[in-house]
Amino acid sequence: MAQHVLVTGGAGYIGSHACKALKAAGFTPVTFDNFATGWREAVKFGPLEEGDLMDRARVDEVFAKYQPVAVMHFAALSLVGEAMGDPGRYWRINVGGALNLIEATVATGCLKFVFSSTCATYGDHDGVTLDETTRQEPLNAYGASKLAIEQILGNFGESHGLNHVIFRYFNVAGADPDGEVGEFHRPETHLIPLTLDAIDGKRDALTVYGTDYHTPDGTCVRDYAHVSDLVDAHVLGLSWLMEGKPNRVFNLGSGRGFSVREVIASSRAVTNREVPFHEGPRRGGDAASLVSGSFRAETELGWRPKRSDLHTMIADAWRWHQTGHYDK
Repeated sequence: MAQHVLVTGGAGYIGSHACKALKAAGFTPVTFDNFATGWREAVKFGPLEEGDLMDRARVDEVFAKYQPVAVMHFAALSLVGEAMGDPGRYWRINVGGALNLIEATVATGCLKFVFSSTCATYGDHDGVTLDETTRQEPLNAYGASKLAIEQILGNFGESHGLNHVIFRYFNVAGADPDGEVGEFHRPETHLIPLTLDAIDGKRDALTVYGTDYHTPDGTCVRDYAHVSDLVDAHVLGLSWLMEGKPNRVFNLGSGRGFSVREVIASSRAVTNREVPFHEGPRRGGDAASLVSGSFRAETELGWRPKRSDLHTMIADAWRWHQTGHYDK
């Protein structure tokens, strides 16, 4: 019989790649999505159930229909600027939706839960590489809502035996090397696709937000992982839980940070085109540097990124950018 895995946000960027990885690993991914930001064209690897996590009855229906062996939870609001201006929406939707999902999960006896968290839970620790023991001091409602969900998972682990793996992402980039799915947001907020849009004339210019940070070239520094490598870690995390191993938190990053200016330079080299950009002020809620300093995912999960060098991530993103958009 098929082993179903419920994938919330499975029509989104990371969720759709996770569905492909789950199918390759022998599972049947069930996408649960409200299409606020996801794309129907991205649902290619298993059944689709349209719905909203705020609708508990709908969530219960899907659990009853598929009886999943595990949940992968990607669905969330994730725009830092929006979170700064409307924190209530982030608390209400991210935390409320996750709580509905977690309660439905334990009610049906599905006790394996993989959660997409974020390095934004750490906040800004100037000049410090971040491991799983770093103090969590989020700067905005997005990071705070994700931290709250981590804490809820801990509570339900203690009270109901909910086995969970938490992945704290750094920046995610690239696209499926086979071109079946990729990154496309409306509005787009991620640096690499914004850079490619500027190169391709889909926007007048890239804006570099802040050039006076305490970083080597004054621009923000981020740690990038290829989306295909990232979802491989999720399949390993699911295997971790199915083998009966304990609840665990893992950072997912390459261990190296790249500045905005370095991303621009690499994009220029990959595409052999100029990047039109101008400098703007800092955005509220942006940390100066977020770099993963942990090897826990490698030593415990056996996760070894294969495509997470900057050149490959940009090249894969550029290939998708030219051929795979959902807005055709």
